[in-house]
Amino acid sequence: MKILITGGAGFIGSAVVRLAVSRGHEVVNLDALTYAGRPENVATVADSPLYHFEHADIRDRAALDRIFAKHAPDAVMHLAAESHVDRSIDGPGDFIETNITGTYNMLEAARTFWVQQGRPEGFRFHHISTDEVYGSLGEEGMFTEDTSYDPRSPYSASKASSDHLVRAWQETYGLPVVLTNCSNNYGPYHFPEKLVPKVILNALSGKDIPVYGQGINVRDWLYVEDHADALLCVLDKGQVGRSYNIGGENERSNIELIKTICGILDQKRPGTAPYEQLITYVTDRPGHDARYAIDPDRIRTELGWRPSVTVEEGLERTINWYLDNEDWWRPLLDSEGVGTRLGHG
Repeated sequence: MKILITGGAGFIGSAVVRLAVSRGHEVVNLDALTYAGRPENVATVADSPLYHFEHADIRDRAALDRIFAKHAPDAVMHLAAESHVDRSIDGPGDFIETNITGTYNMLEAARTFWVQQGRPEGFRFHHISTDEVYGSLGEEGMFTEDTSYDPRSPYSASKASSDHLVRAWQETYGLPVVLTNCSNNYGPYHFPEKLVPKVILNALSGKDIPVYGQGINVRDWLYVEDHADALLCVLDKGQVGRSYNIGGENERSNIELIKTICGILDQKRPGTAPYEQLITYVTDRPGHDARYAIDPDRIRTELGWRPSVTVEEGLERTINWYLDNEDWWRPLLDSEGVGTRLGHG
């Protein structure tokens, strides 16, 4: 299969690119290389004859039309997005332009190509989204694919909007789409502004580890390589017009997760004192959702997919990767926003 992957130099996208190429798929990586997209993330497959790179922005419709015509993909996996909640609070405009207008451009470019090709039944447009579109849960309950949308941040609102566009293009134009909504990802190549790498790198640098509020916000944690496997599974076996929630089956509060990371680091790279002593509680961000939890029954029963690692196993793999790849993350510590607290509102 020839797959056009948008955002393939980013965190999740690069995991999909690496896995797809390793399984023999031909991949066209379309990426604008903004602050979180890095060619180093796909260096292990860059020399493969199955890999092609297109430096383009999904907000540029003419570029999209050119790329579709040039490569004639069998499927699209649309991951390109602005994804950091704190950044969406400080600057929502980029999220509206990329996540909503950019998705509209992708849908129209894909639809135009699909029609020109005679509407092949095997074509797929796979839109990758987030569980944050569902809003916030209490202490009980889980998100299902039928949960009503209730986004609370500019980021989640922009992703909810893009989900609605994708469904509309399927209902109105017949474009063969599948959708997935995932829980919080973590793993190798994760940009240092996000929680897990920030905790690891702050600890190794002896800096404060900031925790919003009391750290009681709960998330379901999904190892990124498991997520990539699930996405390719949905692309291959998912039913057109259907959505699938992808979860890690690993609910943890933020403070539990952070203390787990500190404990693993204490064993692997012991400091002068336990890393847990670096934890510092800071004022919570505006609109901070209390809990996310995914019911993965549909993807498990219909497609036979389940995550392969527990959060403890995944965190150990992640920490090992950061310890072994300082040349990847060290230059990023001076990047815009990294090491500072965003999202004051």
